[in-house]
Amino acid sequence: MAKGQRHIAAIDIGTTEVRTIVGEMTDADRLEVVGIGRQPSRGVRKGVVVNIEATVDAIRQSVEEAELMSGLPIDSAYVGIGGVQLRGMNSRGVIAISRRNREINEEDVFRVIDQARSVSIPTDREIVDVLPQEFTVDGQDGIGNPIGFLGMRLEAAVHVVSSPITARQNVITSVNRAGMIVIDTVVNHVAVAESTLAADEKEFGAAVVDIGSEITSLTIVYRDAIRHTAVFPIGGAHFTNDIAVGVRTPVPEAERIKRTEGCALAGLMGDHERGHVVEVPSVGAKQPRMLSRQLLCEILQPRAEELFTHVYDEIQRAGFDRQILSSVVLVGGGSMMEGMVDVAEQILDLPARCGLPDFVGGLTGEVSSPALAAAVGVMLFGFHKQINLKKIHSLKDGAPRQAGFFKRLFQQR
Repeated sequence: MAKGQRHIAAIDIGTTEVRTIVGEMTDADRLEVVGIGRQPSRGVRKGVVVNIEATVDAIRQSVEEAELMSGLPIDSAYVGIGGVQLRGMNSRGVIAISRRNREINEEDVFRVIDQARSVSIPTDREIVDVLPQEFTVDGQDGIGNPIGFLGMRLEAAVHVVSSPITARQNVITSVNRAGMIVIDTVVNHVAVAESTLAADEKEFGAAVVDIGSEITSLTIVYRDAIRHTAVFPIGGAHFTNDIAVGVRTPVPEAERIKRTEGCALAGLMGDHERGHVVEVPSVGAKQPRMLSRQLLCEILQPRAEELFTHVYDEIQRAGFDRQILSSVVLVGGGSMMEGMVDVAEQILDLPARCGLPDFVGGLTGEVSSPALAAAVGVMLFGFHKQINLKKIHSLKDGAPRQAGFFKRLFQQR
């Protein structure tokens, strides 16, 4: 981008919308949002590019809108990676420290992470991210940053995320054809956690549920590291289709009704709301019909309960019961329907909230939406990467090393 590395662009290619966000790094090492672009996406299904030309057009229009708002040309960007085919697994690696003084350095940490990422995956898949969880030195576990420790044996626990090779490459190709360079790709699981979770939630345990149009992603964070990820083939479009089939109305009208009148929990409605009548256009040339909001809720609530039951089963399967997790954070456009937070609390038996992107300044009102959590998180990834590079240059110039620096560096790889 223009002006060197002071400006950071992020692109989130979703099933219903392509979002571009531009941020500016201040002299005080803060990130200010200066531009946003949002355009309908017609070339993506379940988070995977299926029509490159349509995706390229949506990316180009979204970038042009962000350029117009920010007044900056965008020629490179960080790009989010998602989709129903993402797979996560935990792995461990171990190495010996053979030097005489036995002090662990940066090279040892990178070496043990490379050892941990040596997992068996199908030939048509590739590793798109390796997320360090914790280190163990001579049997002492729970170490966040092992650099400087004395030991003979270093172990690393990591979370490995893989994707089909073609899925990631199609995203990069689409961005390239839109006229931009991809600086780096960021797994959306990392992005949504980065933009919505407070420090205490990361430490004591939280589940981030990203409800998109056709998929829902689960990210479990505990002790400041991602411990488990999963993707379910169900999302906001399923609620829309339920309305379209249940009341026999066109899908665009069902989407409009869901956004304006939808409620996922009947118990939230008062008597006057239950009797509230919604006009439902019919298919073809038939006259519109009237539908009570109570009946609309009875269509939506079972789907919401089904979605969070899948999340609950996955949390239990992963071994993170309600005693470990402290909260559930809902993000994505599908989380914005009234009652979704309440259904999540009932099914998961945990405190829940709607997650709004945080940790940025500038046009905060424009990005204060759960639908933008992934895009803001991708931008924050790029911001942290630039800050880390700045600190590396400071270290090379003789500045004192800051505690925990390399731990943060590894989390942002």
